[in-house]
Amino acid sequence: MRTSRATALAAMAAVTGLVLTACGEDSGGSTDGGSAAGPDGPVTMVVPFSAGGGSDLSGRAMASGLEEVTDSTVTVENITGGSGAVGYGQLLASAGDPSTLLASETSLVTLPIIQDVPYTYDQFTPIMKAGEDYNLVIAGGDSEWETCTDMVEAARDESLTAAVSGTTGPDAIAWTLIEQEESVELQRVPFESTAEVTAALLGDQVQVAAASPGEVIGQLESGDVKALCALAPERYEYEELADIPTGGEQGLDVTFAQWRGLVAAPELDEESTRFWVDAAEEWTTTDSYTEYIESNYLQPQTLFGEDFAEYLVQYDADARSALQP
Repeated sequence: MRTSRATALAAMAAVTGLVLTACGEDSGGSTDGGSAAGPDGPVTMVVPFSAGGGSDLSGRAMASGLEEVTDSTVTVENITGGSGAVGYGQLLASAGDPSTLLASETSLVTLPIIQDVPYTYDQFTPIMKAGEDYNLVIAGGDSEWETCTDMVEAARDESLTAAVSGTTGPDAIAWTLIEQEESVELQRVPFESTAEVTAALLGDQVQVAAASPGEVIGQLESGDVKALCALAPERYEYEELADIPTGGEQGLDVTFAQWRGLVAAPELDEESTRFWVDAAEEWTTTDSYTEYIESNYLQPQTLFGEDFAEYLVQYDADARSALQP
C-alpha cells in the first residue's frame, strides 16, 4: 500500500494541529487592554485569489471580524496571478507596515517549494490559523461517475481533465496525493479561483475538481455538481454533507485538509504583531467567527502567533517530504 507521501500530507493539518492547539489556547489576549497600538489608518486585507473562492470568503470574513473587534476599517483587495504569488508579492513589498494583512492558506508554504517565487513562508508574520478545510472530489451533476473509485478506474483507461485553482493550491496537492496513491496521471487545467473551477466544471471544460464544501455547497444542493468522495478521515457532522462517503470508505487511502489563516507583512514590530494576534484571537470568541466556520463547513482548529509559526515549520517539513522527489 503506497501511503508514505499521502500520510505525510494527511497528517499536516491533523497531527501538527493537535500537537500545537493546546499551547495555542493561552496565547494572546484582548485588544481591549490597550497593550498594543493598532495601525494608524485604514487596513488592506489582500486576497491573493479571485473573488468567490475559499480564500476570498475567508478574507472577507476575517476583514469583517477584525473590524468588529478593533477600531480599524479593513478593506478587501483581490490581487490575483501566479497561483497566489502576485498577492504575496504585494505583502512582501509592505515590509514593516501593520496596515497590510493577507488571507492566507496552504499555498503560503507549498508555492515556494514547487515554484521559483521571491519569498518563503517564514518571511511573513504569522497571526492566526483560523480553521481547517477538507477537500471534496466533485464532478458535474450528469457525470457517469458516482464515486472516487469510478473516477480512478476511468483514469486508468483514459486521460481525465482535473481542474486546479492555481498550480500549487490545495486541490493540486490533493490530485498529487491521489496520483501517487493510485498510480494514475490526471491532465490538470489551472484556473485562478475555485469560482472559475466550478464554472469550468459546469461548462464541461473539465471532468473533475477538488474543492472545499463551502465553495460549492450551492451547486451540491442544486444537483449541478455531485460529490464523489470527501478526502477526510471521517464523514462530516454537518447535516448537508453527512451522506458523502470518505475516500477511505471507497478504498482511496488519501486525506487532505488545507488550513486557512492570516499573515501580516514581514518585519512587523512586536507591538503591531501583538495587536493583530490579540484581535484575531478575540474574533474567534465571537458569533461572527462561529458563523464563518459553520457556513463554510470548516473545522475550528485555531493557532495564534508563535504557535502558528511552529505549526508552519512542521507543515513546511511535511510538505517537502510529500512534494519533492
